[in-house]
Amino acid sequence: MSRIGKKPIPVPAGVTVSLDGSTAVVKGKNGTLTRTFHKNMNIAREGEELLVTRPDDSKLNRSLHGLTRTLLANMVAGVSEGFKKELEVNGVGYRAIKQGKQLVLNIGYSHQVIVDEIPGITIDVPAPSKIIISGADKQQVGQFAAQVREKRPPEPYKGKGIKYADEHIRRKEGKAGKGK
Repeated sequence: MSRIGKKPIPVPAGVTVSLDGSTAVVKGKNGTLTRTFHKNMNIAREGEELLVTRPDDSKLNRSLHGLTRTLLANMVAGVSEGFKKELEVNGVGYRAIKQGKQLVLNIGYSHQVIVDEIPGITIDVPAPSKIIISGADKQQVGQFAAQVREKRPPEPYKGKGIKYADEHIRRKEGKAGKGK
C-alpha cells in the first residue's frame, strides 16, 4: 500500500471541493483549481477529509495512487495558503524592478529583460535583489520561477545571476596564476 496515497487529505475551513467522477474542483480564498485525474483512482469525501483509493495492486495503479493524493493535496494547500518561490539577483548592477504587470530585469545584457506576469501568478519585488513569485498552482509557480531564473542562471566563478533563495551555488576556483 502506498504510504503517501493512504494518508487522508484534511480540507480546511473555507475550502470547497466538488468531485465529479475523476474531475476535482477545489475553491478557496486564493482562487479555483480544476484537475482531471486518471479514471482508475477513486476520490471520496468523508467528513472534512478526502481519501484516494485504488481498485487493485497493479503497477499502474500503485504508481498513480501516491501521485493523485499529492496532486490533490497540493490543490487544497494552494487555494487555502498558496505557494511561493523566492529568487535572488546577485551581481554588480544586477537588479529587478516591477513596472505594472511586468518584471524588468537588468542582468548584464545590453538590454533590459522584461517578463510579463501570467494569470494565476503574482510577482512581488520587495528589494532590487529579491523577487517573490506566488500563486495557487504549485506547478505553475515553480515553472514560472524556473523561466525567470533561466534568463541568467548563476555562474560558478563569482555567483552572478538569478538563483533560488535556498539554492547553494558550487563555486569554482578561478584560473591559477603564472607557472613557476
